[in-house]
Amino acid sequence: MYRPNFCSECGAQILRLHWHVWTSRKFCDGCSKRLLKQRLTIPLAAAIALLSLGIITGRAGRPAPPPLIIERSANSPLYKSQNNGATNESPDIPANAESTNSHPPQNSQATTDEELVHICGARTKKGTPCARRVHSAVRCWQHKGSRAMLPPEKLVLKD
Repeated sequence: MYRPNFCSECGAQILRLHWHVWTSRKFCDGCSKRLLKQRLTIPLAAAIALLSLGIITGRAGRPAPPPLIIERSANSPLYKSQNNGATNESPDIPANAESTNSHPPQNSQATTDEELVHICGARTKKGTPCARRVHSAVRCWQHKGSRAMLPPEKLVLKD
């Protein structure tokens, strides 16, 4: 690195034992302290301008957040309670609004079969019936295709 022997401002001889990154290479100690503000103004302004430009570019380039949409399935209890509350509070809505629903009414036998919980009942390696809960009289994912050890009446769990 270049180490000058004389100050470029006053011409005094520069004698430094240790040169660091933050020491001025062109000026002596006296001139360096006096001209510190002028030396740092341009790099500091450039750094602030680059930082501001980066922040503005980052903010402008960010995509807009998607709109918040909350969807509920038609068989959700919250969905039903909102519909029931709306029909009770506002008399403008006809009473047969439930019948215009896209789902056809199901008989009570089908709903009771869906509400029943069964156990798998297939033979395990241990020799006991599998106790995994399933929604109908079928086997669980592990024993798919196997036969049940117990009769169908004993596979139904009663609550």
